[in-house]
Amino acid sequence: MGSGPDAPIDHGSTVDFFRVFDLSNSPHMILDRELRFVAVNRSYEKVTMRAREELIGNKLFDMFPESSDAQDRLNASIVAAFETGEPDTIALIPYELDRPAAQGGGREVRYWSATHTPLVDDGGRVVYVIQNTNDVTAIAKMRPPGQPPADHAATAELALWRNAEAVEEAYQQTLAENEEFHRLFSQAPGMIAVFEGREMLATFVSDTFSRFVGRRPIVARPLLEAVPELVGQDFVAMLTEATETGASVTREGLPIHMRRSPDHLDETSYVDFFCNPVRDANGTIYGVFVQGVDRTEAMRASHHQRMLMDELNHRVKNTLATIQSMARQSFRDPADLDDARYAFEARIMALSRVHNVLADRRWEAVPLTALFCGNAQGIDPARIDCRGEDLLLSPKTGVALAIVSHELLSNAKRHGALREADGHVQISWACDHAAGDRLTVTWREFRPTVSGASLRPGMGMRILRSIVEGELAGSLAIELTETGLICTFEVGLTEAAGIAV
Repeated sequence: MGSGPDAPIDHGSTVDFFRVFDLSNSPHMILDRELRFVAVNRSYEKVTMRAREELIGNKLFDMFPESSDAQDRLNASIVAAFETGEPDTIALIPYELDRPAAQGGGREVRYWSATHTPLVDDGGRVVYVIQNTNDVTAIAKMRPPGQPPADHAATAELALWRNAEAVEEAYQQTLAENEEFHRLFSQAPGMIAVFEGREMLATFVSDTFSRFVGRRPIVARPLLEAVPELVGQDFVAMLTEATETGASVTREGLPIHMRRSPDHLDETSYVDFFCNPVRDANGTIYGVFVQGVDRTEAMRASHHQRMLMDELNHRVKNTLATIQSMARQSFRDPADLDDARYAFEARIMALSRVHNVLADRRWEAVPLTALFCGNAQGIDPARIDCRGEDLLLSPKTGVALAIVSHELLSNAKRHGALREADGHVQISWACDHAAGDRLTVTWREFRPTVSGASLRPGMGMRILRSIVEGELAGSLAIELTETGLICTFEVGLTEAAGIAV
């Protein structure tokens, strides 16, 4: 017995399904995932006016190009069958075909209805889509309602076609509306997601939610499979609570540990969530609708602000303690009350200047050169020789050394080298990192005339010792040589901010 397509079917043997496919009066064709023709039957060759040798192995839209939205609709229907594993139908679609030269050439608009059915392999994966096509051009070209039809059957077919046309228009409008809603929800600034079933399959996620999980493929996958680091976290418990209790669930500042990409460590985000159970027409809960707003930056800013307020409170207390100490030293048995008041005001101004420096640097650090090498007290910078790397001091150390600098400068202007026009001061310092960041500063005055005056302790010296040896837990040595005053002190820089750049 012959085995070609024209051979009769032997009903006593196994059915040759390819022959059944090929001999079917209804046009069929099969596409692979690249939309290449895998097989076509005779009816399909006839209605498309193309031989299978032309089609098989070539792509659908290379063989049947269309400039209108018809190609987009047809493509969307086929892709939907591949992606969902469910049949997809187009009730009516106009599509142009090229006529062979033997039939006059040119292009002809024909009307079709089509059903696309997925074909799966043994693993359940869709590998092909078979299209069943019906050419309904004859019905589409019948006389419209209001004109006498040829017969009753034609009227019934025309009515059926008109109904199919209306259904298709309504279907396409619904698709367009759904697509618009999908687009709007996808672009929502907050996170939106819908999870269904016990495995919490994600059926919709907004762009913001997708970015939050590192743009991993999550749709149509179990949540804990797509985002495994959520196992054991409160986010999953929140979804479960909403579906099991049937009540809305709210969480503010919920911590979520997420790995945005394989190259990054886990990050903790804080999100406000609102979850609402999703019910079907019968009231049965089948999923949960989730909305979220990432408040990580806001919470970090709030935490930082609290830290700043605590630090400011601490620094204000320290400043007040410093002022109290200066007042006590300034007005301790003064010989001249006006002179004591002037000295106290000058010390307050020195404190104000260092606070301005710190304010400009957001209270993070103060350069050591700004304390010793400036002209804040009207001194020519050329008369101050600074030697050493520019260290950044912590606010506490900077404020304390600002008072030290003020006392030394004031003493030099009133009694030392800066009292004379050609006198000058050399300030050198070094930081011994091997000894635990110990800063040693040497203040050396040079004056042209030799003075035989002896060193006498005064208010300035008492303040120096109080700050260096008391507040900064350092050591202080002062001596008067023939060339002028030498003051050497050493303090720890455990709170130093580092080297200025």
